[in-house]
Amino acid sequence: MFELVDSHVHLDDSVFDADRGEVIVRARHAGVNTMIVPAVDAASWSRITGLCAQHPSSVFAAFGMHPLFLHQHAPAHVDALSSWLDGNEAVAIGEIGLDFHVDDLDRDLQRHYFAHQLRLARERGLPVIVHARGALEEVTLTLRRTGQLRGVVHSFSGSEQQAHRLWELGFHLGIGGPVTYPRAQRLRRIVATMPIEFLLLESDAPDQPGADHRGQRNEPARVADVLRCVAALRDEPEAVVAAATTANAHRLFGIHRHGG
Repeated sequence: MFELVDSHVHLDDSVFDADRGEVIVRARHAGVNTMIVPAVDAASWSRITGLCAQHPSSVFAAFGMHPLFLHQHAPAHVDALSSWLDGNEAVAIGEIGLDFHVDDLDRDLQRHYFAHQLRLARERGLPVIVHARGALEEVTLTLRRTGQLRGVVHSFSGSEQQAHRLWELGFHLGIGGPVTYPRAQRLRRIVATMPIEFLLLESDAPDQPGADHRGQRNEPARVADVLRCVAALRDEPEAVVAAATTANAHRLFGIHRHGG
């Protein structure tokens, strides 16, 4: 069995409350031994910290303020995030970014929170987990302008040119369930030929299930399905893709397991 990393899973989501333990067991049986859990708002930070305490060898925290939860953020939360990081271990700052797909989210306020969290990541030397729906151009420009950053743009759905610009900045692409849909031709072309050192696998569970589980709750075990699809698209052995993407995640997030 391959050792895999789910580089993006919202394991603290309430939809897992009834069977979270079983979800984690299924993930391990599928080889997904490491899960990165990004926060969405200040209220989620303590939930994620609790999960990490319960599963210290497999669940790792990222803390941040997600743009889709803008109405739940307050200016004081920026300072609170810095204080939280003083007392709680994190492998990244996230999920942060911009979302211009939803019309009623104040774009200037999104930019404010994004910029502050990027600067915090730079100061702390932490990678960032970035959400960039409908805003990839501006997100990339902001990353470049801020400078001295590393991280992943999760659920990447941009063009090959946009992907190249991210690689030039040293950023990874998070690839999950969407790549398993045959209609995702542009994404599949990018994944087939991209430099493997910038590739991360993710579930984004409970969201974004793959083609074989359309309409169902997603879970981290299905990263194994993403692996199979990516390996087939690249015409590479699954073992090669598993080893590379796991090493990428361990390196980016500073996780050292089994010599990784």
